[in-house]
Amino acid sequence: MARIFDVIEYANEMSDEIVHRFPEEGIGDFRIGSQVIVCESQSAVFFRDGNALDVFKPGRHTIATANIPLLIDWVGKAFNDRTPFPAEVYFVSRKEFANEKWGTPQAIPIQTPGVGFGWLLLQGFGTFSFQVKDPQQFVTQIVGATGTYRTSEIEERLKSILLSKLTDVIGETSEKGNLASKLSGMLEELGAAVRAKAKEDFEAIGLTLKTFYIGSLKPSQKSAQELRDMGYLDVATYSQLQAADAMRDAANNQNGGAGLTAGIGAGMGIGNLMGQALQGGMQNTNSGGGGASAAKMPDIMTPAEAAQFMKVTEEDIMAAITDGSLKAKKVGKAFRISKDNLEGFMNS
Repeated sequence: MARIFDVIEYANEMSDEIVHRFPEEGIGDFRIGSQVIVCESQSAVFFRDGNALDVFKPGRHTIATANIPLLIDWVGKAFNDRTPFPAEVYFVSRKEFANEKWGTPQAIPIQTPGVGFGWLLLQGFGTFSFQVKDPQQFVTQIVGATGTYRTSEIEERLKSILLSKLTDVIGETSEKGNLASKLSGMLEELGAAVRAKAKEDFEAIGLTLKTFYIGSLKPSQKSAQELRDMGYLDVATYSQLQAADAMRDAANNQNGGAGLTAGIGAGMGIGNLMGQALQGGMQNTNSGGGGASAAKMPDIMTPAEAAQFMKVTEEDIMAAITDGSLKAKKVGKAFRISKDNLEGFMNS
């Protein structure tokens, strides 16, 4: 026989629970005249047959047709209002869920015309807080018939909204001339702009975004590789970065003099490579042309650049280096090919 409830309450602090259904499973059998006790930091949404009939504020409430007029449609007077009827009550926490953490799983790209590579990747983290504004809307749209709904179940959705708005705000700010060097001093303004942009999205699911704080916003430490992976860096620019990395690694080599000599050699290679790249860029600008076939062959090349001139894949060049048919200098973890060696290989 089904249990008939005369008192419905959930005396719990709901530290990480947003919604708790009573009963957690199945349908509760309530009586007309049953008491619903709602704690100070809660609201309670009363459902019957999937329809929200009322929202109870903190305090003690009596289930009666006078208090919930829509019950008249299901419960008549034939049994002196003592007939049990199936229903559910959803207790909704109205407290502010604070110190929720957010971060950028992927760096945010912004354009920096005329500065550095022309692109910069930013990474950030911070905290936010939210609160249920419309209990009935939140339960209806988000929770459904779930017995317990916790903050962890909606965190990713809220973070996606916030990161989308943050990306928009940073893009709009950079377009106004506020480059990355200035963004670190605008964290409060950026946070306020994100709150304004995210307001409607939160309210659409019955929530209020109370706070959004940016704890840090700085360039990604892996900007060069990430920029290339995302298609923002051309081969020549990336090759310069590889050469710079090789020089740094060689200079830090524990072998002492040999490492330092290698570092100096790599540095000279970088100078030549950068000079060739700049010279090639000026030639392309003056002629209006582009592409590897029209560019002058630099004195020192990466396997990728050599592959472009040979019109083969980089794997083909690496295979030739491995079998010794193409001479190349290994600097750190990278290979560098001289113009003379590549021409000799091409003519062999």
